[in-house]
Amino acid sequence: MNVLAHGIGSQHDLPLSPFYAFAGAFAALFVSFLALGLLWSASRFRGDRAGRPIPVALERLADARSTRMVARVLGLAAALFVLFHLLLGPNGPEHNPAAGSVYVLLWVGLVPASLLLGPVWRLLNPLRTLHLVACRALGRDPAAGRPLPVHLGLWPAAAGLLAFTWLELVSPDPASSTALLLFLVLHGVVHLAGAARHGARWFDHADAFEVYSGLLARLSPLGRRPADRRLVLRSPFNGLDAVPQTPGLVATVCVMLGSTAYDGFSDAPSWITTVQTSPLGRTTAATLGLFAAVAIVATLYALCAGATRLISGQLSHPLTAFAHSLVPIALGYLVAHYFTLFVTEGPHTVMVALGADNPAPPEPPLAPGGIATLQVAAIVIGHVLGVVAAHDRSVRHFPPARAVAGQLPLLALMVAYTIGGLTLLLA
Repeated sequence: MNVLAHGIGSQHDLPLSPFYAFAGAFAALFVSFLALGLLWSASRFRGDRAGRPIPVALERLADARSTRMVARVLGLAAALFVLFHLLLGPNGPEHNPAAGSVYVLLWVGLVPASLLLGPVWRLLNPLRTLHLVACRALGRDPAAGRPLPVHLGLWPAAAGLLAFTWLELVSPDPASSTALLLFLVLHGVVHLAGAARHGARWFDHADAFEVYSGLLARLSPLGRRPADRRLVLRSPFNGLDAVPQTPGLVATVCVMLGSTAYDGFSDAPSWITTVQTSPLGRTTAATLGLFAAVAIVATLYALCAGATRLISGQLSHPLTAFAHSLVPIALGYLVAHYFTLFVTEGPHTVMVALGADNPAPPEPPLAPGGIATLQVAAIVIGHVLGVVAAHDRSVRHFPPARAVAGQLPLLALMVAYTIGGLTLLLA
């Protein structure tokens, strides 16, 4: 199960020169920063107000009751399929598709699905469907419930993401049917109880997979304009600009970044030796390593936000104001670390689900050199997109004389994250 638990498996000796990788990354960051400072003096992104409506026929098809019903049935059927195999299926991912369905098709598959189609898990989420069915049976409005505390924000989703990544990357046997079943049952009980108390809005803030899919969907060309509820084609930057500045947003994105960073070094021989020889025990040492990775990412961002506030002299909430710029960076890391996993273990899981007995995973579609180039490019492009998003927010909030200077801490943060990401990838 090591391959399922760690995105790039054992593929470390990638044929790419570290010098050229770092040089290209730094050149891209600095050139984009200078070009933006010289040529981009006013905010150009309009958030949820932007977008060109898609044809009415396509919108009606997307919003049709039958379309939504099919999505809900598929999501519920997939959940029942996984639970059936966890309860009654054979042991081991070679013969049981449950672990691959959760770690590959769900966790990794949500990345391309959300980028192409928007927040798809909101429609597929079997817990939201169960809540809807229960409300209909009781004659209750699914939206009815006690208001969510203002300070709650996305904190439950951040905790849920941390719990899931702990299960995937730290737990002694992440492929264990017992461990997966326990997590999924606890996840379901917690969120159904939350929805019973607060209504369906609970899933928007607390369900880790919905929030994860929703953040990635901000970079989708498909979006919904709140003013008239129209489905629109938009620049991903406008979707990113519309990320609500909600409590817990920073924590959620830092968990995404930190857990992926931990995934990058957790199968390094030096770290494996450290956790195996630790007097604390393997699981405790690995847990501290995961928490430390998330804490380092969050600390660097908090220091950057504090420095930005000092330079700008007026931004009251710098932590949440620029948190949206971390989303494309997290996406870049996800693509870099999980591309190979998805294109090999994804088809393998599907073949096992269809009844094949221990089929051989397909070969990656790219040669090692192509994979290395894709991984480096994903990290660099993610950081460049983050620089663009941060710059547009800076020129909107800062006086012209401080707009560029106010971004220097953000540029330093991007450089630090780039160094860390490429080091983990190429080490």
